[in-house]
Amino acid sequence: MSLNIERCIRINEQGIAKNGMQLHAISPDADTAADVYRLLSYNYPKFFKMDELCKWAWLCAEVLLAEGEGHLYEGLNKNNIAVVLATSHGCLETDKKYTATINTIPSPALFVYTLPNIMLGEICIRHGFKGEQACLMQEGFDAEEIHFLVSDMLEQRGMDACLCGWADVTAEKHELFFCWVTKHKKGIPFTAAMVQQLMNS
Repeated sequence: MSLNIERCIRINEQGIAKNGMQLHAISPDADTAADVYRLLSYNYPKFFKMDELCKWAWLCAEVLLAEGEGHLYEGLNKNNIAVVLATSHGCLETDKKYTATINTIPSPALFVYTLPNIMLGEICIRHGFKGEQACLMQEGFDAEEIHFLVSDMLEQRGMDACLCGWADVTAEKHELFFCWVTKHKKGIPFTAAMVQQLMNS
């Protein structure tokens, strides 16, 4: 069975690039996920309740999965769509904000986002994905680990497609890289080396 990367996306301070082509340059003044959300004219009211990690991950998935008037997963069983995302800092910024509320009245709205795997939940709720999920804490991007998990899910656990990648957000920067991996014969071979190459490009 061959696994292939059909699409990939990178979002950082320089802008949004899909399959290696720049889609949107991001103004230095548009430094928050909400700024980019407005730039792309999305309409998803729940977006503004999310923390920054979830917002950036949501945006990354939204742009990657868009296909004309529909989505890349049209025709696939959403029970068989997996999500594997890795992060280094996780929800550290939200943890700091939540800790600051403990001495008064702990904020339930912040508490919800004190686990990094919530970003997977927000993406799955938006797109209806119900397959296998994994949220990895990595010191740095580890393409080998992501490749192993995604391959296992698609080859051994009955998944048909997987949204995978890296989402790391701090007060100073945001760095995201997502891939859409399937069993289809289109795209480029899904290997750890290729994932690392795309991440670095």
